[in-house]
Amino acid sequence: MLSAGFMRCARVAPGAILLGTFLVAALLNSPAIRAADGTQAPAAADAAADAAAASGGTTPPVKGTTDAAAGTSPQLATIVVTAQRLNVARTEIETQTGASTYTVTSDAIAATPGGENVQMNQVLLQAPDVVQDSFGQLHVRADHNDLQYRLNGIILPEGISVFSQTLSPRLISSLSLITGALPAEYGLRTAGVIDLSTNSGLLQPGGAASVYGGSFGTFEPAFEYGGSSGKYSYYVTGDYKQDNVGIESPDGSTNPLHDHTQQVHGFGYFENIVDENDRLALILGTSDDAFQIPNQRGLEPPLGLDVNGQTAFLSDDLNETQHEAAQYAVLAWQHAQGALNWQTALSARYTTLHFSPDWTGDLLFNGIAQDALKDDTAFGWQTDASYKAGDTHTVRAGFYIQHDVSQSYTTSQVLPIDAAGVQTSDVPLTIPDNDTQSQILESVYLQDEWQVLKPLTINYGLRFDHYSAFSSGSQLSPRLNFVWQLPSDTTVHGGYSRYFTPPPFELVGTETFTKFAGTTAELPGTFTPLDTPPIAERANYYDFGIQQKLLDDTLTLGADSFYEQAQHLIDEGQFGAPIILTPFNYRYGLLGGLEFTSNYSVKDFSAYANLSFQAAHGKDVESAQFNFTPADYAYIQDNYIHLDHEGRVASSGGVSYLWMGTRFSSDFIFGTGLREALVFPNGTDIPNGAHTPSYTQVNLGVSHDFLLAGSGPLTVRFDVINVFDEVYQIRSGTGIGVFAPQYGPRRGLYGGLAWKF
Repeated sequence: MLSAGFMRCARVAPGAILLGTFLVAALLNSPAIRAADGTQAPAAADAAADAAAASGGTTPPVKGTTDAAAGTSPQLATIVVTAQRLNVARTEIETQTGASTYTVTSDAIAATPGGENVQMNQVLLQAPDVVQDSFGQLHVRADHNDLQYRLNGIILPEGISVFSQTLSPRLISSLSLITGALPAEYGLRTAGVIDLSTNSGLLQPGGAASVYGGSFGTFEPAFEYGGSSGKYSYYVTGDYKQDNVGIESPDGSTNPLHDHTQQVHGFGYFENIVDENDRLALILGTSDDAFQIPNQRGLEPPLGLDVNGQTAFLSDDLNETQHEAAQYAVLAWQHAQGALNWQTALSARYTTLHFSPDWTGDLLFNGIAQDALKDDTAFGWQTDASYKAGDTHTVRAGFYIQHDVSQSYTTSQVLPIDAAGVQTSDVPLTIPDNDTQSQILESVYLQDEWQVLKPLTINYGLRFDHYSAFSSGSQLSPRLNFVWQLPSDTTVHGGYSRYFTPPPFELVGTETFTKFAGTTAELPGTFTPLDTPPIAERANYYDFGIQQKLLDDTLTLGADSFYEQAQHLIDEGQFGAPIILTPFNYRYGLLGGLEFTSNYSVKDFSAYANLSFQAAHGKDVESAQFNFTPADYAYIQDNYIHLDHEGRVASSGGVSYLWMGTRFSSDFIFGTGLREALVFPNGTDIPNGAHTPSYTQVNLGVSHDFLLAGSGPLTVRFDVINVFDEVYQIRSGTGIGVFAPQYGPRRGLYGGLAWKF
């Protein structure tokens, strides 16, 4: 399953194995089920609908029965209704009052080009104000990553790899992107909360097997299956993928060199309905991804170095690889009875990343070759509760605790130089650099959702966060949000949130740079201080928006605005060959933007379109300074610059039409390009002073369901990605923390079969 010559270094943390064993044992030994009261389901569904209306968001409809319950025993029907009621109760624990929420269902994903065969980041790119970047990164509202992923309301602890590549769209029944001025229950990562509701074998029984493939050597078989037995239910899915564009092409060619990937993903959701008020759930997931690092063509080493007598090396022949793996487990207990709902969960996650260099080639091109292995083991405990205090108040409270241990093992080869910078030997020096660090996160919140008047709801609360890692800090953060339902189907929302964002844990040890004095990896200049550890970002965030429904609710129009004043603004850059992002702080940050959304749906036709404008600036680098050139560092000290991930204008949209059993679909993304250096004729430049050219990528899809006797349908699909074969850059290879150019996908033709049974 790994590329040729690739060194497999993924390790499963012993603690994660033990916790997973404990979780399975706890699930299988739960108390016996008692009779459930299905009559509570309609009231719970009404409460969910009211909550969705109050928040300005959308909640998938909940029916009193499902196909799974139709024609089955009274016991199974009762269990199904109980599961539905508990799902609704779980949504009531969280509130999105005053926030901006964008919801996508599994049916909507299946109706787009590529359907469930695409990665999660491609689904999220269709949401408002989401800008694409290389390596599967996403930027929501001009922030760099700063995303929190949740499964059924439970936070997945952070790791080294990104969830947009790890989680498959197949496992979700619905996805919500929550952004804006967030209520007090959301913290730590605040640019966007991606809350996924998972499929259930009880509510989505049956199975499916599919195969998908086409251009660039793409081959992607997958399966999913769910079912139930009495009080127990299960849902599992897995997929394998290989293609020859694992990482964005560095030259925009249709056949990038050395860019093969092999990926395996697995997911399981197991549930036990204990009684009419309680549920125990277990989530298990794994991913194992191997990548070749693509090569630029026709380059020769520019530094004039000599490695063991070798001075020439064609860039076509470089052989760098990267391996990423993740395993996670979550055990959750939910209770819903009367006015009180709560959910408590234990979580564990292990992630690892290993970059293997081309020892000779990297030395000749970069003056350093690094074998870098990083892993992170995280354990979390989260509890959230809501209490309906009368007709006008809902009180919510909760806490979150997380402990991480991160290990970094780096072996570097460099060449010795003298004081004048002249190489003194062609024999490489080996420099090891190993480090182990730990982190503690602690959060607690209390808030009240108050229906002041029938059309006006206010949510106010406090949140306290504390962290201790490479640096430490804490903050008490007030939150205030409102939603006002005006006549004529008009909804106004807004709010203020004080944010506290600890730096990502994948940091560089402070001793690293000092070990390379007198070598070809020596720093280009001296700063004071040279390497301050990153610290927490603190920000004031303001949001205001309006939504209007027209034409008997078939057309929805929306507009939203946001403004953020940040101190110690966190950004990230790739400072070196390994695809490991390094965080740093700007002392001051200013972000703001406008969003416009529209959705139209009537019978078998639906369409949507989003347009956003954003600006993001930072000034005065105050941590991890050694990663910057002296010229860039000096300029940023006195001047605001555009953040490298700023997308000034972005747009997305799509249409879908079902005609005589055949689904036709199309979607697009548009961007004015991420930032790059503005270079003047005299050779000087302004960091991030320009941007890459604008681009539009259009995709098409068509699918048809063939009904099979005695079985489920067979779906045949055909997709064209980047129909007009537009060649566009995502990154140019210049700017802050940008290592190499990356291009968007070239035109690809794909087809697939999916059989439901």
